[in-house]
Amino acid sequence: MAVTQVAERQVDLSVRSTALGGRTVKVRLLTPDGWNPADRRQHWPTFWLLHGCCGDYTSWTAMTDVAETDSLRNVLVVMPEAGWNGWYSDWWNHGEGGDPAWETFHTVELRHLLERDWGAGRDRVVAGLSMGGQGALLYAARHPGMFKATAAYSGSAHPLLNDESVNRILGLFAGQGNDPLRVWGDPAAQRRIWQAHDPFHLAKRLKSLPVYLSCGDGTAGPLDKPGAVSALEADFNRQNHALAAELKRVGAKHLTTHFYGAGTHTWRYWERELHASLPMLLGALGVKG
Repeated sequence: MAVTQVAERQVDLSVRSTALGGRTVKVRLLTPDGWNPADRRQHWPTFWLLHGCCGDYTSWTAMTDVAETDSLRNVLVVMPEAGWNGWYSDWWNHGEGGDPAWETFHTVELRHLLERDWGAGRDRVVAGLSMGGQGALLYAARHPGMFKATAAYSGSAHPLLNDESVNRILGLFAGQGNDPLRVWGDPAAQRRIWQAHDPFHLAKRLKSLPVYLSCGDGTAGPLDKPGAVSALEADFNRQNHALAAELKRVGAKHLTTHFYGAGTHTWRYWERELHASLPMLLGALGVKG
């Protein structure tokens, strides 16, 4: 495995993945003060931070101040590659499965690797933006006990909300010339697969966890240029409201929402929301912010 020190406290791992057909993909670690992976007795609380569609494992450090955030100096931050539009899923591939299996790579292969060789402990939280917000909710719901809390910033929280939402995510699935039905199949014929990847339909599995949901309404906000508009953010806003209502209906005890009104699908909001959610996320890890 290749290991590259890219900046102070930033290390990139090149990981060969069976779940991804033997391909090698990158994972960026933001390491805590005093981190020494050779010390097998030390295990750090771990903060998984997931990128969105059309981004990669460098997105969070390139676009936000995460590497300069003092409250993250006592945790191991894991920023894995998840594909340009991988959707944190083991793809259906017309019933054949196989490559890419992003969920298996992250929750099985990478988790074990980090715990074995890179000082990761078993106390974890997960957060992400947009596609990664959906991934954070899915991983927390689909892998009970793996994460102690989850946060989604402008996340795809209920892709089956309505035809507009379904068509929009199919359009995203089709990025880079991909066959959109490879991911979860047809939304009608493979509806069970879709529901199994829709946080709204997994709300009962999230009800005992601290959950943070935030989203704008797609109109120009204080961090936007005048006249900016985002139909994607408006759609995800409706989805997040639906998920929040469903979480309350099923008895969620630790739900925090910040539906801040005006705001588009942009990094300045996601950086702000990361900071806003850190007390909850770090608190779940028992780490002082």
